[in-house]
Amino acid sequence: MDDKVIITCALTGGMTVPAQSPAIPVTVDQIVREGVRAAEAGASILHLHVREEATGKPVADLDLFDRLLTELKKETDAVLQPTTGGGRGMTIEERGSVLKFRPEMGTFNAGSFNFGIFPVAARDLPFADWEREYLEGTRDYIFKNTFADMEYMAALMKESNTRPEIEVYDVGQLFNLKQLIKDGHLEAPFNIQFVLGVLGANGGEPDQLIHMLRTAERLFGQDSFTWSTAGVGYPNEFNLAAMSLMLGGNIRVGIEDNLRVRRTEVAKSNADLVGKAVELAALFDRSPASPAEARTRLGLKGTEHVGF
Repeated sequence: MDDKVIITCALTGGMTVPAQSPAIPVTVDQIVREGVRAAEAGASILHLHVREEATGKPVADLDLFDRLLTELKKETDAVLQPTTGGGRGMTIEERGSVLKFRPEMGTFNAGSFNFGIFPVAARDLPFADWEREYLEGTRDYIFKNTFADMEYMAALMKESNTRPEIEVYDVGQLFNLKQLIKDGHLEAPFNIQFVLGVLGANGGEPDQLIHMLRTAERLFGQDSFTWSTAGVGYPNEFNLAAMSLMLGGNIRVGIEDNLRVRRTEVAKSNADLVGKAVELAALFDRSPASPAEARTRLGLKGTEHVGF
């Protein structure tokens, strides 16, 4: 087991709405500030979405991404990992457009599934009209990642020399990944992010992480991939982080996935969540990897080869 742990911080997300928490950053300036603080707290990778600045609605706006990537590159050495998952209603072309910036790393979603966040709409919160519709609309929402979509995204990533972080939400998606490798669209070594706790995909139980990890090891071999875990919601985020730390994996935290630092305490910033992750890692004699250490472990090309 490596004594260093790579901590990813998911700063704002595409499936949360601002009414859920004042800590959700919306504008580019806010996301930059949150990213810098998260990196200072111990995150070596920043997972990035952008939002319409006037409303907070998730968008795939390349001007906003350009500003965000450019400003963060000036302010921090953290690995910048833009999403290709986007948000509800975005086409695969919109989602993949961010790869024009040739980032070191980008997310790659390994299959389609129901993505339900509609229970949030039942909460007593001051929702804007678009927020309630956005949430309720996920009763009939499939997060679409067909084989054609995945082949398209893999080609864009090869063209931009961007390392895919393969987001796996359920065990069947590992078999999708095996087929993509067989067909030559992806190749080892690669990084898997096990995302557990989304309504419509695999649950956040520790047994499910074990099952998915052992399945990946059997399909690909232990030396073919690095891996991390993202638990969605509280207490999934930190329960699964602890499991991942014990098993030798890396971890993802952040306001995109979970709004609470403790059961009775809402996080005031992404840095709060990263700070707790660092404290948790120390209990297992592991410390945060630096951005340079993360780049070496993940085989990234370095900031001198990005397009921003």
